[in-house]
This record gives sequence, C-alpha cells and structure tokens, in this order.
Amino acid sequence: MPNRSTAVVLQGFDDDVGLDTATSQAILERVAAGDLPETFRISSPGRVLAFGRRDRLEPGFDDAVRAAHALGFASVIRLPGGRAAVFHEGTISFSWTTPDPDPVRGIRRRFVETTEVLLNALARLGVEASVGEIPGEYCPGEFSVNAGGVIKLAGLGQRLTRGGAHVGGVLVVDGAGPIREVLVPVYAALGIDWDPTTVGAVSDVRPGIDVPSVVDSLVQTLTTRTTIVESELDPATVDRAMGLAKRHVP
Repeated sequence: MPNRSTAVVLQGFDDDVGLDTATSQAILERVAAGDLPETFRISSPGRVLAFGRRDRLEPGFDDAVRAAHALGFASVIRLPGGRAAVFHEGTISFSWTTPDPDPVRGIRRRFVETTEVLLNALARLGVEASVGEIPGEYCPGEFSVNAGGVIKLAGLGQRLTRGGAHVGGVLVVDGAGPIREVLVPVYAALGIDWDPTTVGAVSDVRPGIDVPSVVDSLVQTLTTRTTIVESELDPATVDRAMGLAKRHVP
C-alpha cells in the first residue's frame, strides 16, 4: 500500500469559468498553508478558452477574446503559464496540488510524475501515448502528451507558491474539431504561428472512448501511487475561490 495519501475531488463549476479557475488557486493556497491535504481534482468544464498571462500582454488579446466568444467559448486567465488552450465538454481538466517547502526544486519531478499518470491511464484504455512537444503544436511544452508524435492529446503547466505547487492541464478525450476551429482565429489574433493539424483527441486513436471512462482510469491509476481519499470541496475553499474569481476573468 502506498505511504502517500491524496484527496481526489471530482468537482468543477462548468457554468462559472472564473470560479472554476479560482478554485484551483484556492486549493493551491490552502494546500500550501497546510489547511488542505495533497489534492488531485478532475472535472469536465464547459466551453472555455484558457489564456496564459503572456497572452494577455499581446496587442491582439481583446480580439482573441472576441473571437473565442463568437464561437461560444468563454475566456479565462488560467493559473499555470503557457499559451491559450481550450476546454470543452469532451475534455478533462486535471490539477495535482501538493505541499512542498521548496517547490522550485521539484518542478521537473512533478511534471514527470503527472505525465506518467496520464500515460498509464491511457494505456489502461489501450491508447499508446508518449511525452514530448510536437513541432507546431498549440500551447507547446516539453511535457505535452502526444499520440504517434503527430497529434497532441494533453498539455500541462505548473504554478508555484511558497509552500506548494500546482500541476494542471487539459486532456482532450473527444472533439478535436471545435478546438481547432476556435484556436485558428484566436492564435491569429495573438500572432502565434502553429499547425492546426496537431490538434487531436483520445477518441481519434481509439474511437468510442468517453470522458467518464478516462476519469475512471485516471483515478484507478492514482491508486497505484497513493492512497486516494474521495473528497468534496469544503466551504472554506469555495468561499476563497468566490473571492478570487473576478481575477481570472478578462
């Protein structure tokens, strides 16, 4: 039995994108302060264009927000870094928040561990994936998860604070088309050169896989590394998130 314990929370706020992102920030603050245990949160959000802080500094940012809105995607400033990424009902939002007195030293270790969980969860479903950036991919990163070195399935980012760290990202289970459709005008507005053919989904590799089956596989994979404790968001965390929500809405 693993000597580690992790609270697993399967809750989100798909009708309030600012609150959902702020919940991740509130969990990070409270885990770092010792008020919450290590927490892995999984949810399936609504249609969201999650911009990084760098995106907000681009001259075309307002145009990018308008382009997203025109295609039915709300906009949010996400917690980790990176460039604009997309969430919708066919994607999984995940975040792994851990206490750490020296979070900088553990950056790479946390990325490696999180991608290992993703790869193993996909392997349980018969999907072979690997870690690495695909040339021309959206929201590029060394720890992107891809299939065959051709399509991106998941992207990760990390946010640190004194006493803790948050690794968060998106795993695309189904519906690569809407992601490609909205990112074309959004990235054009932001002046980002990329290759739309790199957008992919787990169902492109293994048709028929759905969000609930991937969520279940993620939880089962976690049990091989840690003792999971099924949990819910506590009132103090939700209250803190409500106070932070406006900061994440452009």
